[in-house]
Amino acid sequence: MYQNIREEELKNKVSHDYFQKFDCTKVIGNIDFCVSSHGRDHLWAEAKKGKSDAYKSLTQVILTIGKAKTFNSHSPPSFVGAFDVEKIVFVAYNEIQEIFYINDFNWNVTPSNQETKEFEIVLARVRAVADKNSLLFEYGEALAAFIKIGFDIKNNSKIRIDKNNFVVIYGKWLDKVKPTIAIEWDKVRGIDIIDGDFFLADILSENNQTIGDKLNVLLNEDQYKLARKTDQYGLDNSATVSFNDGQKAHKQFWDIYDRPPAEEYQDFIVKRRDLLVPQDVRERKGSFYTPQQWVELSQKYLTDYLGVDWQDEYTIWDCAAGTGNLLHGLTNARNIWASTLDQADVDVMHERIKKGANLFANQVFQFDFLNDDLSKLPAKLQQIINDPVKRKKLVVYINPPYAEASSKTTKVGSGENKTGVATRSQVHKDFSKTMGAASKELYAQFYLRMYRDLSDSKLATFSNLKYVISPVLFEFRNYFKADFKGGFICNASSFDNVKGKFPIGFLMWDTDSKNMIEQITIDIVEINTKKIINSINSKKTLLAEWFRGYFDKKNDNIVGWLKIVGSQMQDSSNNYLTLKEPRKDKTPITQNNVIEMGVYLTARHCVDLTWINNNDQVRYPDNAVNTDTEFQNNCLAYSLFHRANNIKSEHGTNHWIPFTEQEIDAKDAFASHFMTDFIQGKLPPTDSNLGDNQGKIQRTTPLKFSPEANAVFNAGRELWRYYHQQNNANINASYYDIRAHFQGRNKAGRMKPNSENAGYTNRLGELKTAMQALTDKIVPKVYEYGFLLK
Repeated sequence: MYQNIREEELKNKVSHDYFQKFDCTKVIGNIDFCVSSHGRDHLWAEAKKGKSDAYKSLTQVILTIGKAKTFNSHSPPSFVGAFDVEKIVFVAYNEIQEIFYINDFNWNVTPSNQETKEFEIVLARVRAVADKNSLLFEYGEALAAFIKIGFDIKNNSKIRIDKNNFVVIYGKWLDKVKPTIAIEWDKVRGIDIIDGDFFLADILSENNQTIGDKLNVLLNEDQYKLARKTDQYGLDNSATVSFNDGQKAHKQFWDIYDRPPAEEYQDFIVKRRDLLVPQDVRERKGSFYTPQQWVELSQKYLTDYLGVDWQDEYTIWDCAAGTGNLLHGLTNARNIWASTLDQADVDVMHERIKKGANLFANQVFQFDFLNDDLSKLPAKLQQIINDPVKRKKLVVYINPPYAEASSKTTKVGSGENKTGVATRSQVHKDFSKTMGAASKELYAQFYLRMYRDLSDSKLATFSNLKYVISPVLFEFRNYFKADFKGGFICNASSFDNVKGKFPIGFLMWDTDSKNMIEQITIDIVEINTKKIINSINSKKTLLAEWFRGYFDKKNDNIVGWLKIVGSQMQDSSNNYLTLKEPRKDKTPITQNNVIEMGVYLTARHCVDLTWINNNDQVRYPDNAVNTDTEFQNNCLAYSLFHRANNIKSEHGTNHWIPFTEQEIDAKDAFASHFMTDFIQGKLPPTDSNLGDNQGKIQRTTPLKFSPEANAVFNAGRELWRYYHQQNNANINASYYDIRAHFQGRNKAGRMKPNSENAGYTNRLGELKTAMQALTDKIVPKVYEYGFLLK
């Protein structure tokens, strides 16, 4: 019917001829064709010019959806489909939904590449489904009749709810339904009823009647019932909540979805109430859900440490249990205790127990571990804690909150900084005068109380590694003395609600042994290797302390400033060279310390930041570095051409041009020849008492560089020469200025990552290649001299 036309024209004609009553202008990612109306998508389809294999076209659109995870940001349509010049095929989204949850599947393949194994896997699934459930039409009256009936909202098949999409549905419910619920949210939040409880009442209902009666909120046809006593807020457990729009939005919203979810998903959804807690509340409490793969692995490590019968021989207490996920997989309910701050989470665990969770209801209870007195614990658990012998057989098994108290911006890898979040507890008050920074860390507060009140027991815990390595937590390590009994680290990005890429460790400790934490060897399971972690128990062992010996604050001939921040690898990006004097954490650069500046900056940047080394500390180097002049000079070359060179000529005289005018065919004289004079040994001696140098610093001979460093200079020279061929070249341009000139800036004022100028791009690429070779030369020395430990 539509022969010899292009794909765009085909889409326009199909839209005009068959979908006139619908909106076909919506663009969703790389999906070719979308049909929608009244805020709901009816069809996501692949369009093909000419003739095509319908099954392969369906496979392509499914791979396109799965690659972008479009179903996470948009409500799925009623149908997925494909069409060409002759025909159009529809398959109900419900019928292919399970394809998106294939285990161990690489969704990053190119959807149009029919040669990949992933294409073949999905194609086989599509054939199996489509043979029974697809609708294939040639263009004509039958297609028009189907669209009239099948695309009617009333007749569309509803979207099934499962464990993979209920959070997405919740996000849409917040926009559509929550505003129509007539309740004062601040009141009910005060007693830990959240909007997610109303959503659970909705989603776990049939004919607008909540299944069961143990949720915090129940839906009863056209109103909600609060199932928790709330007298202190002027409400009670008979209070009802209605809708302010006559339930119109509620009805329209749930007409799209098939409620309740299949029984196999109901327990999971209730258990994951934590995902329905508003972001500000989750961050305030520092709540993190432990992925099941790490739960299972942690229990394997506990078995290796305590023996195969450990669950029969030891009492297990999760005193930060949340909804009890960490206890999943444990077998001996008699020895398991679970407590948590929120009664709502206790209720969830009790509901799960009724559905088969391996816990005893009387051993799951509300308890504020950071504030409540131990006398509030169940009597049986108190007996264990108060008996010195039984206490040695207690395992405190927790994934505590990672929030910390701070008024500063949150740092990646340091937890969620929230002013006051960790300074309200009794444990903070007890330890604030003796523990310093540790008393502000919520997870450290759990450890402090455990060590003080549950001494001699075992601790098995997930957390970041600051308490093991950070110099600011030295007081903690001086108090918390225990034997390390094994553990592993995993990428924090695998945890819900954790920002950044840094290691979260599962570490096991025996507090019966009173040894100070100095070094541990931990497994990196994702790459099947081990890592040695050394504690920093003195700031004098850090690189900043080494460079402190080269602070030249008495010399007025300042050529730049070095910004110095932190000692962890994660802080490296905040260390840079600049002409503009920073407000704090700075030191001036002069001819007396420019070499050491290069060493410092290189040690901070030459090793790529990964989630594994994120918390590693950059250290005071061995004395051997002071005599390795080639290494020192290579570091200077590295710092001149690295992105940490933030010199901008707009901030003052640019002393950092590493070439003469003649070398780069400059059209005028530079304002400063400091760097080339320094490299060539032409600067006069100066007085200094920095580092190991006393009296005159005699740097009157040219610096010698390795072949790798010389290659960097050669590539850099070509970049400078090319820049100075431009009509509007700034004669005193810095490396930063040159990049900004060719790459431009975005609307936010940031330098764009790429340039459309091929000549520049080629020369910059050659410089980056040379820099990589220089980096490969330098990095082994960084480890050899002890800046970093492997």
